[in-house]
Amino acid sequence: MGNLFNGLDSLGLGKLSSMDVYENEEKKEVKPQAAAAAKPEINEADLIFDKNYTCPVCEKEFKAKAIRTGKIKLVAADSDLRPKYHSVDSLKYDVIACPICGYAALNRYFNYMTSSQAKLIKMNISNSFRGLSQESDVVSYDSAIMKHKLALANTVVKRAKASEKAYTCLKTAWVLRGKAESLSEDMPDYKKVKEELAAEEREFLQNAYDGFMEAFPKEVFPMCGMDENTVCYLVGELARRTGHMDDAKRWVARVLVSKTANDRIKQKAMELKDKLTSEAQ
Repeated sequence: MGNLFNGLDSLGLGKLSSMDVYENEEKKEVKPQAAAAAKPEINEADLIFDKNYTCPVCEKEFKAKAIRTGKIKLVAADSDLRPKYHSVDSLKYDVIACPICGYAALNRYFNYMTSSQAKLIKMNISNSFRGLSQESDVVSYDSAIMKHKLALANTVVKRAKASEKAYTCLKTAWVLRGKAESLSEDMPDYKKVKEELAAEEREFLQNAYDGFMEAFPKEVFPMCGMDENTVCYLVGELARRTGHMDDAKRWVARVLVSKTANDRIKQKAMELKDKLTSEAQ
């Protein structure tokens, strides 16, 4: 668990570094140069804006960077469903973090808060929280990774469902991957930094896999906005990426025999099956 909360000590939350995520559960597209000249280039700053939020823990108002969703274009997706958009990595903006009390969560979960959860966050996070650094015009990968780790710490402290913890781990892994892809090969220690990011990504993917495995038999669907067949496929792909090949085969088979799976997810399951067959040879 050493890497999951690495860096939170800079926010005054070093005491949370040894937390077990599931302790409360039962045990770049490039445009052709001619086209770029014909059309003004869209920058990341053009696709974000300052959005007003009210924190459900401290009830204070604050602003945070948000994506203009109607202006971003999906260009591809990784096999574990990580989306890729033109001109911006929208995943950097998926965590909302209160700069006053330290409460943070993925966008879809931010407003869901019980009084007992708020009390736990105030006691275990807000009392030690030192505040977030000032944002520039766009959110950097380092800032996004820190916010995702803060969101994960909040899920543990507030005793969130396993699926929320798992989804937060998955999103953090995706942001780490995005940072690795953004690195310049000319930077000092390029290979070392890339390997460190890959190792950290694998740790978060493993925790995402563990969390979804924990949540699947206990929680109802949709889960994290996904139907049962999508979650089955995702768990199968996470199993493959983390080396649980037999489990991956069982999960992909479950999608392929499902009578309710749509054509898109069945096609992805077939591609996953082919990967598993190829990697076994």
